[in-house]
Amino acid sequence: MTSGTWVLGVDSGGSGLRVALGALPRGSGSGSGSGSDAGGGGGVRAVGSVALAEPVRTGAGGIDARQLLGRLVPAAEGLLRRAGAGRLAAVAVGAAGMATLGDELRATLPQALRRSLGVPRLALAADAVTAYAGALGQRPGAVVAAGTGLIALGTDLRGWSRADGWGHLLGDCGSGAWIGRAGLEAALRAHDGRPGGSEPLLARVRAVFGPPAALPGLLYPRADRPAVLASFAPEVARCATEGDTVAAGVLARAARHIAEAAAAVCPRGEDREVALTGGLFRTGEPLLSPLRAALAEHLPYARVVTAAGDPLDGSLAVAAALATGTLRLPREPGMLEATTLQPTTRI
Repeated sequence: MTSGTWVLGVDSGGSGLRVALGALPRGSGSGSGSGSDAGGGGGVRAVGSVALAEPVRTGAGGIDARQLLGRLVPAAEGLLRRAGAGRLAAVAVGAAGMATLGDELRATLPQALRRSLGVPRLALAADAVTAYAGALGQRPGAVVAAGTGLIALGTDLRGWSRADGWGHLLGDCGSGAWIGRAGLEAALRAHDGRPGGSEPLLARVRAVFGPPAALPGLLYPRADRPAVLASFAPEVARCATEGDTVAAGVLARAARHIAEAAAAVCPRGEDREVALTGGLFRTGEPLLSPLRAALAEHLPYARVVTAAGDPLDGSLAVAAALATGTLRLPREPGMLEATTLQPTTRI
């Protein structure tokens, strides 16, 4: 068995469940600073990970704690066994929907993980919080996490500020789903002969989805409608790159929405940082160029930085900080909650 301090990070989101085992540097302890400021893993070294593609179910009662445990515990045990690791010092779980749908997790996970893994410390966090920790660590600033959806989160280390994240029907403005929907609308305007339409986007609709008249039937019944909408965002970027001014205008509006969300949550002060994380920002220059201009206009006092890591890195960083007594990110119901448990014998 290898000695040392071991922590577990968990990222449960729309794309599946990921679990990572991390090792803290020797000598890490309370007040050591491990994981205190750095982004990414916060000084913790990942020694193994497991990725499960199927997302954890969310039903009327919230996130399915039983299903999460049924996947998490075997994955954790396998990682510990392969690493020859000892007892875990802390676990951090970042989950989509924690703020509004996490009651079952909060009621079930602490005792269940204590019984199954002997976990003495547990942090439950919204996935936006672990995205923040992965991107900026424990420094004040703002993070915009954008893929199919979009949420902005900021902190001055006294509390959290959130903007958007309301889903594709009520918000997520500037997200992949938002861009895809706006592109589809422009295509249908061209199909109808209404102003504001785009023939290049209409051509892409026909190539990707088939006849435009079939779109309602393809979209409205789908439970994964946001993902289907977001799948058209790369086509919008492609048309913008090829010179379509309507597509370019969609991306310029998306950039303004993103910058407005970042400005709404970023605390004022010197040397503030804003990090962008998520698959949307791999769209490339058609989005990034207007986004740089919009961020400079809305956040002249902040510096845009590259995210140091992703939400799984953030979960490991939170677990490391919890294990060493250096957790400085604000603890707030529904956002980040930490529990100290009485260790028990693993079974």
